[in-house]
Amino acid sequence: MPCPLCREEFIIPDDGLSVTQKNFFMEKLFHARKLSAGQEAQQIPCDVCSSDEASASETVKPASMYCVQCQQSYCEQCSLHHRKMTSCSSYTQVDIGTGSKPAEMLKLSVNMCEEHNGKEIEVFCQDCKVAMCVMCVITSHKTHDWINIEEVSEYLRSLVLSDTHKVSEVLKITEDVLQRLEKEKNDVIEHLASTENEINAAADKLIAAIQRDKVKLLSEVESIKLKRVEQVETVKQEVEQHMTASESFKRYSETLLSSGIAGDVTRSAKSLHDRADELMKFDVIGHIESSLPPLDVTFTLSTLLDRDDRNIVGNLTKGQLEHVFVRKSENSYYLYILFILVLCFCA
Repeated sequence: MPCPLCREEFIIPDDGLSVTQKNFFMEKLFHARKLSAGQEAQQIPCDVCSSDEASASETVKPASMYCVQCQQSYCEQCSLHHRKMTSCSSYTQVDIGTGSKPAEMLKLSVNMCEEHNGKEIEVFCQDCKVAMCVMCVITSHKTHDWINIEEVSEYLRSLVLSDTHKVSEVLKITEDVLQRLEKEKNDVIEHLASTENEINAAADKLIAAIQRDKVKLLSEVESIKLKRVEQVETVKQEVEQHMTASESFKRYSETLLSSGIAGDVTRSAKSLHDRADELMKFDVIGHIESSLPPLDVTFTLSTLLDRDDRNIVGNLTKGQLEHVFVRKSENSYYLYILFILVLCFCA
């Protein structure tokens, strides 16, 4: 199935969607929106009161505070107890549902390690290209080359920004391609309609004697027109799908760059870079050339009326024209200036 965010197709794991790779930044963004929504605040239960350890007779209270480090929601009473704990005295608690913006909540949030509970993501392994906590370094990456995420986040942020700019350029090219495809579709219909008129004019002069040939020629023209329009529509849809994937990538990258913190960027940069590479591999011009060969349809009026084995009205010929296009490469990311499709008809 296609990813709802970037449209890239992936195979659903045997264990279901629950085991697919998580988008940590989007999870945080969703959680921040929920915490900052005043009307929804009463719907968030206190994690302590609703835990398995809580007494079955206790009433679950709505949460009013959220601990950034523990990533748990607390009611007023549990929040006070939490602050009194020595190990949690320095933790940051924020009000739930005070109308604060999700972006502000994201700035306060921290990235916690999924492998080691309560440990914050602080380092980046340059060998494995992953962000991790100090315990991860000790247990699994001791001999690797690693640095503080703050030192590498600016580089990875610039990499995501560069990829976003490149995809944006390709997106502009794709938009132009779609306009040109639409124009070619209209030109095909217009020119072949003109050919139909020529055939009709010749057939009307010969009346009944050439009715059979008239029908045959019109059928051929209609078949060519429908096939060509279908080909153009198919290629147009493929280019539109690529455009949609590029737009999704751009929107997500911009959201990450504008609202994400260092941990968000370091977690997402590599996958975004790989996805950008994948998007850039789609050669719009090459795909058009291979999927939509040029068309040349001409109508030749026949002057031979005395032979039964000839088409009296005329003959329809179909040939191939060469594409005329300009291609330009910039950097290593294949930036194109689009092709010009030329469809010529000789009467």
